[in-house]
Amino acid sequence: MLERLQIVPEAPLEAFYVMFNPERYTVNKAVQHAEIGIPGLDSPILQFVRGQNEKITMELFFDTTSGGMGDDATDVREETKKVYYLLKILPETHAPPRCRLFWLNEMFSYGSTLSARCVLESVTEEFLLFSPGGIPLRAKLNVSFREYKTIEEQLQENPRHSGDRTKVRTLKPRQTLAALAYQEYGDSGEWRRIAEENDLENPRFVDPGTPLTVPRITAEEG
Repeated sequence: MLERLQIVPEAPLEAFYVMFNPERYTVNKAVQHAEIGIPGLDSPILQFVRGQNEKITMELFFDTTSGGMGDDATDVREETKKVYYLLKILPETHAPPRCRLFWLNEMFSYGSTLSARCVLESVTEEFLLFSPGGIPLRAKLNVSFREYKTIEEQLQENPRHSGDRTKVRTLKPRQTLAALAYQEYGDSGEWRRIAEENDLENPRFVDPGTPLTVPRITAEEG
């Protein structure tokens, strides 16, 4: 059984549960490429520019009619404002608060449906029901959260391997030196550099499983 979705912002804001779990949520992840036009080619060359943050979108429902619909009705905005506060700038950080989303399966400690550190990017609120006195009693919020990670965290998760460092690679079955050079340098023409470094008599015929030193490319060469 799923617990209610919990949103835990950084201090001084307090954690809170949504009133009702969302029926669904959407996760979107993309990368950005630049098109480099080369005269005479049928299509442009794609150059990777950067990754983009993961985005989580969902619809949250709030209803305070259980407290009555007359003069003593509870304004649903007393609940929805907890979400809106995630867009307010904190005096301590001069930025909106970061937060964590926790939506767990209470029967299994490993059954996390959603656990993410993020910032709230946008909120769209729609009021669906009012008391006779005009107090909003029911609301629907479309919210969009964006993944938040520091540089250090990203480098730990995805260590970068650069052509400016010497490495040792094992040649895989059916892998050529040209393919290895493209993998390491982004240029298949650099196969000669690997062949010379390893004193290969016949670069076209290298046994799979052979350890090969992949020399670094200096700043002057690059």
